[in-house]
Amino acid sequence: HTGDSITVAPAQTLTDKEYQRLRDYSIKIIREIGVETGGSNIQFAVNPINGQVIVIEMNPRVSRSSALASKATGFPIAKFAAKLAVGYTLDEIPNDITKQTPASFEPTIDYVVTKVPRFAFEKFPGSKPILTTQMKSVGEAMAIGRTFLESFQKALRSLETGRFGWGCDRKEKLPSLEQVRYGLRTPNPERIFTVGHGLMLGMTREEVQELTGIDPWFLDKLLELLETSKFLKRTPLETLNKEQLWAVKRQGFSDRQIAFATKTSEDQVRQYRKHLGVVPAYKLVDTCAAEFEAFTPYYYSTYEEESEVIPSDQRKVMILGGGPNRIGQGIEFDYCCCHASYALSKQGFETIMVNSNPETVSTDYDTSDRLYFEPLTKEDVLNIIEAENPEGIIVQFGGQTPLKLAVPLQEALKVSRLKVGNQQLVTQIWGTSPDSIDVAEDRERFEKILRKLDIKQPPNGIARSYGEALEVAKRISYPVVVRPSYVLGGRAMEIVYSDEDLKRYMKFAVQVEPEHPILIDKFLENAVEVDVDAIADHTGRVVIGGIMEHIEQAGIHSGDSACSLPHTSLTPVALETMRTWTYQLAKALKVVGLMNIQFAVQGETVYILEANPRASRTIPYVSKATGVPLAGLASRVMSGETLESLGLTEEASPKHIAVKEAVLPFEKFPGTDTLLGPEMRSTGEVMGIDTDFGKAFAKAELAAGQRLPLSGTVFVSTNHRDKQNVVPVAKDFIELGFELVATDGTRKVLQEHGLDVELVLKLHEGRPHVLDWIKNQKIQLIINTPSGEDAYADGLLIRRTALGYKIPIVTTIASAKATAAAIRSLQSQPLGVKALQDYITN
Repeated sequence: HTGDSITVAPAQTLTDKEYQRLRDYSIKIIREIGVETGGSNIQFAVNPINGQVIVIEMNPRVSRSSALASKATGFPIAKFAAKLAVGYTLDEIPNDITKQTPASFEPTIDYVVTKVPRFAFEKFPGSKPILTTQMKSVGEAMAIGRTFLESFQKALRSLETGRFGWGCDRKEKLPSLEQVRYGLRTPNPERIFTVGHGLMLGMTREEVQELTGIDPWFLDKLLELLETSKFLKRTPLETLNKEQLWAVKRQGFSDRQIAFATKTSEDQVRQYRKHLGVVPAYKLVDTCAAEFEAFTPYYYSTYEEESEVIPSDQRKVMILGGGPNRIGQGIEFDYCCCHASYALSKQGFETIMVNSNPETVSTDYDTSDRLYFEPLTKEDVLNIIEAENPEGIIVQFGGQTPLKLAVPLQEALKVSRLKVGNQQLVTQIWGTSPDSIDVAEDRERFEKILRKLDIKQPPNGIARSYGEALEVAKRISYPVVVRPSYVLGGRAMEIVYSDEDLKRYMKFAVQVEPEHPILIDKFLENAVEVDVDAIADHTGRVVIGGIMEHIEQAGIHSGDSACSLPHTSLTPVALETMRTWTYQLAKALKVVGLMNIQFAVQGETVYILEANPRASRTIPYVSKATGVPLAGLASRVMSGETLESLGLTEEASPKHIAVKEAVLPFEKFPGTDTLLGPEMRSTGEVMGIDTDFGKAFAKAELAAGQRLPLSGTVFVSTNHRDKQNVVPVAKDFIELGFELVATDGTRKVLQEHGLDVELVLKLHEGRPHVLDWIKNQKIQLIINTPSGEDAYADGLLIRRTALGYKIPIVTTIASAKATAAAIRSLQSQPLGVKALQDYITN
């Protein structure tokens, strides 16, 4: 799939004749189809042996690659398409970047752009990491360089998958030739690194080309990188001269790779490089290969003599973006970066955006005053700081990516003490200090604060080995939640019910490192999870932005759970406790800017699950639901303003209800269970808004692609822990006019409560069993909560089959209740439509 392949622009291996033919064909196709105005996307296949061209498909609309092409050339396709649609012609639309040429000038570029997709197969156990015609990547990174190699290596380090270029960045045990041949033959996310292993093991260029179909031109370039790696490994750092280091950096090698090859540290390489005067120059993306002057500062780094950065003496602030989209860190964080940029620009700051993701609004050339399309690594960000000397750096809006850079940047800034302009102002990280961010992430330091403030946590412990884990589990009793420390999106988190499970987790799921221990918490069964977003200023004033009640119970990742704002069932006592603890924690962590806290509530008892002194993924949802622009206000608070001066002194209390629902990509990953758990899997979200909870939930479900039935049959099968709780829900569905069918155990419980339920056989009990019912479309809705191992296999089949037949499936009792409420409101009257502005202004 094109969305899953590495893409290079301009085309490197086409002859000029082939290139012109594709241009001519494209124009002919657009005219033949009858596209009067607007963008189109046409895919061709060119046979590398004889140049034969086949057209694969044509989309008369802007596409995923239009966004990439717009970022790669600075030519905004969708913006121009919109103007053409209302009647402009190409020669009437000015090019924003040059201000002299019209849009009828085709963009020309004097650099190379590489796009690399980012995958998330580790989130979908059961689905094979093999690439096919079905798109599976969840994000992408793009990089710009003067040569293919420079942009290719920059793109690989922009992916943030722990690589700092194409190999030469960590100790690797080479696989066997057999494994390499398999990895080259089968398209997979790691194939580009497997090419390197093959060449290192002595495979010829021709062999690799035959197995992969990669053009020999690219393989020759990769061989150049291998030669440079070998040269670096046999040359001590201090013997490299200026010319040699320039040449290495021009091939896109990062300081980290040079340090690995020369057995030194990244800081040593940086110092030596600067001592020799080998520093990057920044070039403009100008749509015209430097033929005309460019007026929009949109930069990329390269190792050449002349830098094109326009000096300025305005107050500058740098915002670090979130890098490529991935599960757990998506456009919610980009929303925060953009709104911070808009708000600070209005206040007279010159905003500098650093990001590497072509899909985002933050990488538009008109979102910030200056845009650097660069990888988010310590080396690249420090280079930009040295070129720009900003007054402040904002790290709390881009998710985990900039947060991980906070401490290393702070250390580096202490050493270099950058001046800002002629004043002795020093570049600082704005907002909550990196140390406070670290306190919240570090279990032992955080617990000290909680003990001091007398805030309750679920019983927990830390383990650095299987023995320690067993002791903790015995002390706090099963079920427990286990996870590695320092993660976003619940990577490798699990709920464990027995010693056996725990042993398996410690053995397979995680390589336990002594410096990153495993965190073990008591799992609170049937607790309601609550998210609180708050904002604080440097005077210590704290205002709560929103209190969201999750619809799925605690134990399901907050990013995958539906939630409602305002809450629907919390008691005044619990709310008071959460508010007090939020104020206390924000003050104790000296938060300046945003903070998110997650609580679990059992009855009146409140426990704190975690606190993050940064923008969370719920900020856009809270801002849309309440009409309070939290990200923009937080950026102004960080610049030194107070909440009082901004007019934000109390919590908003909307009169309507907004429900957020997660969008999950399970149909793209066959073989994966659709059960929700503590590991996040959603790739997007939607919001439904209305004055009544049922209607708001119904809108959110419809928006997320769930078609809710208004009549028919509901299949119920629950585990023994949920058997009693499902009774009131079953009664709800009978009142709504649905028939009920259930498996044996659940049916007995429902019959004891006087409900009329038909029996459905389990898979091993004979035919027609539950799958036959689904396939014959006799079931319109499924309520199925997960149970023990053997029944789990049955459940998996039921859930996957339901997904294939597009039958809505509910895997928790809480969301079954909400679904009943939604169906009730849909039966009573059709949904109304109202503009968001009308909800907010009232």
